[in-house]
Parts: sequence; C-alpha cells; structure tokens
Amino acid sequence: MSQRFGKYRLMRRIAIGGMAEIFVARREGMQGFHKTIVIKRIRPHLSENPTFVNMFLNEARLAAELNHSNIAQIYDLGRIAKSYFIAMEYINGRDMRTIVPKAEKQGIPFPMEYSLKVARDVCEGLYYAHRHSDEKGRPLNIVHRDVTPENIMVSFDGEVKILDFGIAKAENLVSETRAGEIKGKLGYLSPEQINGKAVDHRSDLFGLGVVLYEWITGHKLFTGSSDVEVLRAVLEGRIYPPSYFREDVPGEVETILMRALERNREQRYQSAWDMLADIDEFLSHHTFMPSNIHLSNFLRQIFADELERPPPEDEFPGEEPEADGEESQRTMLVDTGRHRLGPPGDEPAATGNDDLLAVEIRLSPDHYRCLSQLARYHGLGMDELIGQILDGYCRFLPPVSEQPAPDDE
Repeated sequence: MSQRFGKYRLMRRIAIGGMAEIFVARREGMQGFHKTIVIKRIRPHLSENPTFVNMFLNEARLAAELNHSNIAQIYDLGRIAKSYFIAMEYINGRDMRTIVPKAEKQGIPFPMEYSLKVARDVCEGLYYAHRHSDEKGRPLNIVHRDVTPENIMVSFDGEVKILDFGIAKAENLVSETRAGEIKGKLGYLSPEQINGKAVDHRSDLFGLGVVLYEWITGHKLFTGSSDVEVLRAVLEGRIYPPSYFREDVPGEVETILMRALERNREQRYQSAWDMLADIDEFLSHHTFMPSNIHLSNFLRQIFADELERPPPEDEFPGEEPEADGEESQRTMLVDTGRHRLGPPGDEPAATGNDDLLAVEIRLSPDHYRCLSQLARYHGLGMDELIGQILDGYCRFLPPVSEQPAPDDE
C-alpha cells in the first residue's frame, strides 16, 4: 500500500535535496480515475523560515499561472500539517544532465541538431513566460534564474519541458540565508546575477547559452577548483568560440552561441524569440531538422536498457496511510544490546536473553521512512540498524560507572 499524503498517494521517492523531497504520486478520484503526478514536498526545517515560505509561495503562485507545452505544469500548491508542497506534471523522461552522459557512455556524442532542437523548444517556453501578464494585462516579469541541464527535461515522446519555473529565487534565498554568499549551480549563473544587479529575462538566455555550449562542444564553459574561481571565470574568463573545441561547428551556430553568451546583456539576445528565430533559420537550411519523433526515437534507443525493466514497486509497501494533517507515531520494539539507555536502576525489561535488552521507541513517520530506506540500502533489519547507530553513539560515552550521577531535584 502506498503512503497517503492528503489527497495524494506517494508511490516512490525519486529525489531528495536540501530544499525538498520529490515523489511520484497519484491523484485518485471516483470510479477508478487516477492521474500520475509529481509531489515536491518542502523540507520541514524550511517551513519554519517565514521569509522563505512567503517567497516560495509567491513564486510558486506565479509559476502556476504558466500554461505552455514547454513548461512543466503546476497543478496544486498547499500545506499538509507542517509540510508545504507543490503538485506538478509528471514527465516520463530524463533531464539533460542525464541524457548527454548516457549517450556519450554508449559512444554516441549527443548530436548538435538535437541540442539545437532542445534549445529552441526551451526558447519557446522562456518567451511565453517572460512576456506573461496577469488578468489585467500587467507584465509579471517572470524570470527562471536557474536554466541548467537538470531543469530541462525531455520526455520519451520527444517533448521538451522546463522544470521549476519561478522557484529558483526562493532556493537562492535559502542558500544565501545559510551561508551569506551566493550558492547553487555557479557555472550557469549570468554575470548580472553574480554582480547582484537586478535580473531580467536576458539572464535566462545567458544560462541557456551556457548549457547549449556545453552540449555542442562537450566542455563545461565555466569551471574552477573553487567557487571563487568559477565566479571569476563567469565574470572575466575567456569564452573560446565553439569551433576551438569542434572544428565542424557551423559558423551560424557559433554566432548564435557567442551572442547568447555576451557578458554585456545589452549586446546579448534581447528576447528568447530572437534566439529561437536564429536557431530555426539555421535548422531550416540544414541537412537535418529534427522533430519530436526523431528526439523520441533517439532517447528510446539510448535508454532501451532502462525502459525494458519492469516499473518499480511502490516504495512504501505495507505502510498504513496517515490521516490527513496528522503527525502519527510508529512504535517499535528494538533489541538494543548491552547498552544502558537511562540512568542506573532504569533498565528496560529483559527479553529472556541475558545479552539483549528490549526498548520501546516511538518514531515520527519521517524518521521511520528515513530509517527504513537506510536499512534497505545497507541490507539490514531495522533493529540491526538502530543497534549500529547506538554502537556508534555509545562508543564516545564514558563507562556508566564513570558518568556523573543526575542532580537530585
């Protein structure tokens, strides 16, 4: 049985990061209706940061207004108990951070034509978002701020989707709040982001230029042995023409890339439509102009080994669904070995084996899921895992005879 999260059933977790856990989930309705979606659940510690929550909600509300074939749709935004979440479109595919290395591992460099096809579709989504207005016709000035390979998905049907539109600003806030400095995917930031200037739509075009350069040349544009070196490379480093790495890069493609990568945004592409038009102009006169079908066939070829596998089982077998909005606890009886968990005279009841003690512990659902996954990963039972955790903890404690007695009240 899957785990219930409000009106959604969480089927399996597919990613976890500093900001959120991401699950494949299912929305169920009457007479067998269901829809597979993605739940992005914000980590509990961030829900206690009111500045982050306000910015996250505002940005997510803006992103939810976007309805375009090249942007992953947001269906729902809300809170269950202490968890804020977004319900998003499920895309059966892979992100470009995964696609390009997968092809290269099979000795198939990702074709330049497909790189341009993906980039022109991203331009379509960006152009729609950048010029989107509210119901009264007022520009919303939406900027993605995080155009990176992992935020560009390609479905196995050949559709290109931009992920996490409008959420990057909130993510950056968390990084800056924690460290007092710019954090994140530094090699894809625009110069104006690093310089702390007001960011507009042209920043996204610089980021797209960086990823397109990487796909076509096979080389990361801005690198360094430290964050400072990467930032300096973005601001000052030489940008070699793509033909420096690949002599067969057509002049028109090189011109497109170098214009997108202009550090002075006044000399950069002024709209995603301008960049899209130049890419279409090149492809229309090129020997091969790929379609969604071509891209789909290519992905299904390089991911054939993964597509042949049976779909994964639900990640939460046998777990009872939680009541909506409740933080229920799970009780376990755990063999804890010889360790004394309390002060002298407060030993847990023996189990009949002189070498083992049993203790009843209560775990929140989040802690139980975390320990369950860790136990499965290491091939251990839950009691074995907790025993190992106690071993590690008690190793640094003095013997019980040397511990100070508790103060008398």
